[in-house]
Formats: sequence, structure tokens, C-alpha cells
Amino acid sequence: MKLTLGQIADWIHAEGDFDDDAVAYGYSIDSRTIAAGDLFFAVKGERLDGHDFVETALKDGAVAAVVSMHWVVPSTVEEGKLLRVPEGEDCVLAAMQKLATAVRRHWGKRVIGVTGSAGKTTTKEAVAAVLGAKFKVLKSAGNLNNNFGVPLQVLRLEPEHEMAVLEMGMNHTGEIALLAKIAEPDWAVVSNVAPVHLEYFPDGIAGIARAKYELVEALPADGIAILNADDEYVGTFGKGMGGRAVFYGLGETATVRAENVHEAGEEGMTFTVVAGGERAEAKLALLGRHNVYNALAGIAAGLQCGMTLAECVEGLRELQPSDKRGEVLHWREATLINDCYNSNPRALDAMVEALLAVTAERYIVIAGEMLELGPDGPALHEASGRTMAKLGIRHVIGVRGLAEHLVAGAKANGAEATFVATPEEAGQWLQANLRAGDAVLLKASRGVRLERALAGIH
Repeated sequence: MKLTLGQIADWIHAEGDFDDDAVAYGYSIDSRTIAAGDLFFAVKGERLDGHDFVETALKDGAVAAVVSMHWVVPSTVEEGKLLRVPEGEDCVLAAMQKLATAVRRHWGKRVIGVTGSAGKTTTKEAVAAVLGAKFKVLKSAGNLNNNFGVPLQVLRLEPEHEMAVLEMGMNHTGEIALLAKIAEPDWAVVSNVAPVHLEYFPDGIAGIARAKYELVEALPADGIAILNADDEYVGTFGKGMGGRAVFYGLGETATVRAENVHEAGEEGMTFTVVAGGERAEAKLALLGRHNVYNALAGIAAGLQCGMTLAECVEGLRELQPSDKRGEVLHWREATLINDCYNSNPRALDAMVEALLAVTAERYIVIAGEMLELGPDGPALHEASGRTMAKLGIRHVIGVRGLAEHLVAGAKANGAEATFVATPEEAGQWLQANLRAGDAVLLKASRGVRLERALAGIH
């Protein structure tokens, strides 16, 4: 949102000799991506301190920088370009979050928060695609869903936006509650609870469920929760909410339901949507039955916003695979599914099933290590390998670290399985062994950078 530095200073209690009438047209915490007119927030990260890059940001066109009150200004930085905020732990980050909340309240329209253990980015995209058929929607860019990313997304709000769809992630208790304080969502969408980030939850998946529930807890008295009825945990999140809990899924308890689900291989999915006594045929250009749930979340949100079922289904046509999330590639007359953005056991199993819906002579899975699974990591990897082999995957390549247990599980159940230490080695295996008629899934946690295995593919 375009704001004067004077207005910003009032909202974040900043001091300085800056020009009150100068306008910030955008907001950034990365000096490498500064655009002319951006306000730079000199936040401290785990490795870098934004104060070290204030001079660069200002030289590259930043209108001003938000800095700590006690920062010693280098002689090369103009004091009149600084908004100083009171000293304290993460004071610049806190100022950015405070500004985001002020902007959200000033804007004053509907915010929809989206969370889930797996597929929340695609769920966010589905909700935004459906609503975008009728409304001017701001959606989170990519997966900017943490205490840095959410405020930056809120600051993108403009008066013409009619609603906002914001992704909210977490790997510790209390993080979603913090994000909800910043963005103040009116509605919540919760897709699922799965064994991810287990190393940070000693009480296991029940702790993860409680952390996801923080989004529903944060809703106002008239807030609406759009919930996956088929998820063991999420299905209970609407307790006590009455009609403010809207359920979607494949089962009979869902008020927005999918029937006649058909996997059309590379073409995606077709299904019948049943809601409010109406039926409509839907087509989805995403692979896998799990994406039907994401689409249903979007339809449920659209219906709650007063859209017709036909309008909601039409909005789904705009939903396409995003970067490294189910992208279908063709090389050497083989089909490759690039789903390298992230992974966890449930998501991996779902994408293996999606792979098997593609017509092929051989099915190959290149699966990288799944991170943050805690003490159960080896067993969960082994279970995924066993599942692949039992489903009919004949070739499994495990990449890095705990993926060796995935290879062991696949081998023990009859699959040909190989462990490699790096994505580059996986790419070499692919170059040497891929043949016409193969279908290949590549999936791993973000830290593995498994997309590097595709570097030689053109």
C-alpha cells in the first residue's frame, strides 16, 4: 500500500529527520531486490543483519530505511533517509509487523488465512483462483508464509483489493497465532494435519494439530472456518462453531463434496462437485486425488462469498501447476513430474499415486530426504519406500541422508533401489537410465535442491 513516511512513522512510532511527505510505493527486506521507491526494513536474520545493507538499498533507490534507534550510522548514509524505531529484540521486524497490522486494519476488508501440513500453497492458489473469477484478490506470492513473509504480503494490499488470501506456515507452536495477530484473518482454511516438522513437536502429530488449530482459534466471533472433513484432526476443528464451520471432502459429512473422481493422467483430474443441492462437473489441471481437496477448499470459499457453483468451477480453470509443484515435463519421450519444492511422507505417498495414474511402461521415483521428521525420520522414510514398492514402483532412487532408509524399504519389498548422495548424481542416473515410455516423479524437501537433477534436461 502506498503510504507517506509520515503515516508510516505514526503507525510504527518511528523517529528521524526524514521527509514526512515522501511516499513508499513498496516494501522490502532484501537489498538485492529493491525497486525505486521501496521502504527498506533492516531486519536481522539468522545469518545476516539488514543494517549492513542499508547503504546499498538507498543507493539502489529505496525511499528510506527503517533501522534500530541505536544503530551507529556510517558517514556514507544520509540521516534524513532513516526511520528509527525503539530498540528491542527484533525491533525492525516488530516494526514491519506492526505496520502490516495497521495497513490491514486501514484496508478493512476480508482476509482469508490458509494453513495445512501439506499442499497449503496449492490450497491458497485454489482459493485465490476461484475467488478471482469474481473479485479482485490479493494472494500471497509463492510460499511467503512466515513472520517475515506474511507482513510483506499484507503490505501489498491496495484499496482496489476486495479480499486477501494469505498462506500461513509454521514449524513451532505459537507461530500461526503470531501470524494471525499480524494479519487478523476473518476466515480460516485448514487443509490437513500430517507428520511434518516432528523434530519440533515432542508430542507428535497431536502437537502439530494444536498448532494448526491456532488459526481457527484466532478468528473473530463471526469468523468462518473452511475445513477438510476427511482429515482425522481437521474434521474436529469446527466443534462448537455451528454453521460457521464449513466442511469439504469426499465423504458424506462434507457440505461441499466431490464425487466420481477420475484421474486423467497428465491431463489432471475430473470430478463432480455436490453442494447446496446442486451438482457441477469440474476439471482440474493438477495431478493427484489430493489436489481435489485443494480445489474443494476453493469452491467452499467461493460459495461462502456468494458465488454460484458454476462460477466457482469456472474459476478452477485458471489453476495451473506452479513452480516445482507437479510440473509435467517431457524428455526423451518420457514423462517427468517435477514436484521438488517440498516433501513429507503423506505428500510423497500422494504424488506416487498420482504418478501411477500416468500411462507408462516403467514407473520411477527419485525421492530426496524428507527433513524435520525428528527421531521417527528413519522409520518414516523406510515406510515410504515400502509403500512405493507395494504400489508397483519398480525403480527407486533415494537422494541424500535419510533417503538411504527409503531405499532399504523399497528393496525389502522387491523394488530395484539405489542410494545417491547428491541431486547431481541422481541427474546422472536419470541421464544414463531414462528411456522412452518411462514416467518419473522427483520429490524432496526444499533443502535437498532436487531440481538440480534436472539441470541437463532441455
